[in-house]
Amino acid sequence: MINVALCGLRHLHPDGYMALFAQVPEMRVVAASEADELRRREFAAKFGVPVYTTYQEALEKHDVQLAAIFLPHAECPEAVEFAAAAGAHVLVEKPMAADAAGIGRMIAACERAGVVLTTPYLWRYHQMSREIKRLVTDGVVGEVIALEGRMAAGKPVRYQQASPWMLEKKKSGGGAMHNLGVHWIDLFRWLLEDEVVSAYGDIRIITPGIDVEDQSFALLTFSRGARAYLDISYTVPASYPHGRDLFVGIRGTAGTIAWSPAFEGAADEMFLSSEKKEYKDAPWRRYAFDNLVVPGYCGILGVSYLRDLAESLTAGRPPVIPGREGLKALQVVEAVYQSAALGRPVSLS
Repeated sequence: MINVALCGLRHLHPDGYMALFAQVPEMRVVAASEADELRRREFAAKFGVPVYTTYQEALEKHDVQLAAIFLPHAECPEAVEFAAAAGAHVLVEKPMAADAAGIGRMIAACERAGVVLTTPYLWRYHQMSREIKRLVTDGVVGEVIALEGRMAAGKPVRYQQASPWMLEKKKSGGGAMHNLGVHWIDLFRWLLEDEVVSAYGDIRIITPGIDVEDQSFALLTFSRGARAYLDISYTVPASYPHGRDLFVGIRGTAGTIAWSPAFEGAADEMFLSSEKKEYKDAPWRRYAFDNLVVPGYCGILGVSYLRDLAESLTAGRPPVIPGREGLKALQVVEAVYQSAALGRPVSLS
């Protein structure tokens, strides 16, 4: 059995993760920690687990094999260092830290301690993502030349009660690009099996009283020449279905893919057009998946990730998504921010 401690509860996702952990028989949550007294009482009453004031106390009082970190991003590196030194494997909610240097500290600490560091980039587990990766890998759209990713989530007010630190740059590291853009950055890197070599960014603060961007754009160049355009924001009205406006597009020398994911919805459809000869009799196709509906953050995607993680920890294998993947995504975000400040493209070393 893998005993889990949740470190930090002033975040939008810990409650959703409790529903996910409940569906993975190899894992059980034995403790949590949170500095805010009201949140501690609410969580303990809802889930029936002991909640401590500090993660140090939670990890010292319980035999914990996995620490799941949901702290303000600037606090995550120190928490990971403590958990790793205590012998616990570590899951850190993306984007993992306020800056790439913080993730570097995490990687070093976990390597010293011989424990696993992982981050849940759950879009890799979507069945449509996997079908798109198969199509790209098999060359159905030819050489990929352009990608488009839109992720517009609810307005900043959604953070003001549950996790106000998300709107403070010193604690969070950044806004929409930092918190949401990493999803599509990671997905595109994974789909292409390629790395970003340059970034151009443009960011704006629309909502008064916050110091992180709520509207951001980026143009990324991959090493093999593909370009990716990102439109990432906290601008969706409360009336929008599931609170997310999502789109993934891929254009290649022989075809096109278009997908508007249904966030935490069941039915997903993707459009494909291809000029490959095996598609000549039906060059336009639609792929449909009805995802299994289960409770918890990101539903079956989150459950699948935790099942994979439990299996890898039990077998002593590396995780499917190691911490270094989070580092690479955040390095791209930092290049976007640097570009926006300088007004020119920035190269990634």
